[in-house]
Amino acid sequence: MPYPEGHKLKVRKHIITSAAKAFRTKGVRNISLPYIMKGAGLTHGGFYSHFENKEQLVIEACHFAINDTIELLQKVADKSKDQPQIQSVIEFYLSSVHRDQTEIGCILPTLSGEISQLSEEVRQAYTRELQRFMKFISDMAGVDASTGYALVNSMVGTVALARAVSDPKLSDDLLLAGKNQAKRIIEASIG
Repeated sequence: MPYPEGHKLKVRKHIITSAAKAFRTKGVRNISLPYIMKGAGLTHGGFYSHFENKEQLVIEACHFAINDTIELLQKVADKSKDQPQIQSVIEFYLSSVHRDQTEIGCILPTLSGEISQLSEEVRQAYTRELQRFMKFISDMAGVDASTGYALVNSMVGTVALARAVSDPKLSDDLLLAGKNQAKRIIEASIG
């Protein structure tokens, strides 16, 4: 019996969603294809009917994860009533909720440490997604590209460090320092 129309695309999306969740949590090299497929409710054998290789999946999962993060941050910004939208985005991005919920958080802090060791094709895709995220943040903040780069560097670096340390108080202190620095970057660009 044939599958219904759109079935293959639906399955592919489940695989990408599972991969994005796994890569956000543990990075690329620590995740196996069977783990991703299990997360999608599928067997490992079906992987190659959807993707040529793991690299192709990494590229598509990274794009998916950045779309997801931008959509989430746009929702946070849209709810902002008593402060500029970028301030709400900074507050959320550098929060303990975002730090602790890696499976739905931004993929950039998780992959930034290992991406340079992956293939050139994956690095190019990561670069495109980082540029897209930097443009989103720059536009949201109403700042030039250079200031947007500094802001994203501060935000992503803060989350990466806050997730890496074993001391909960230090992690919270890093988030607070990162928020203050991000806000100073915005204030300096205005004044």
